Amino acid sequence: MADATTRTWHGIVLDVLKRNEVRLVTYVPDNVLRPVIEGAHADPFFTTFPTAREEEAVGIVCGAWMAGMRGIVLMQTSGFATLPNVLASLACACQIPLLMMVSERGTLGEFNLGQALVCRTMRPVLDALAIEHHTITRLDETEFIVDRTIRQAVGTQAPACLILSPLLTGGKVLA
Repeated sequence: MADATTRTWHGIVLDVLKRNEVRLVTYVPDNVLRPVIEGAHADPFFTTFPTAREEEAVGIVCGAWMAGMRGIVLMQTSGFATLPNVLASLACACQIPLLMMVSERGTLGEFNLGQALVCRTMRPVLDALAIEHHTITRLDETEFIVDRTIRQAVGTQAPACLILSPLLTGGKVLA
């Protein structure tokens, strides 16, 4: 394992997922999350599953939990906007420790108004559903926040969301 100064945010995320037996990685393709997605595909520990919609990914991870497998949904901010109903009626109602990781768009120089509007509503929706959420902004806090969020979600049997700030990931590179 690389030392802390040479580790990447996505390498840390994959290590912590493995350490916490999170084997299923469902996702809607996203350029910011590409390193996590490619790393999960390359590692036989993980079962990766691309989906067409975020609701589909949530359903797969919730079903996997019911069958005894831990999973995570990877998405970007705009995809989160499609989820309040499935979160309230499935993950929250059934006390499933659904893990979500969202690459944050809509802030810090965003050019897309739709992304900016969804970014403004994501945290209030999470709060309204009483879903624990943490925004990761620095490499040195990544391991702690990801690990403790997974442990809390499983321990309390409640959904949780990890929001990856552009301060951590570099965000979407504008052409």
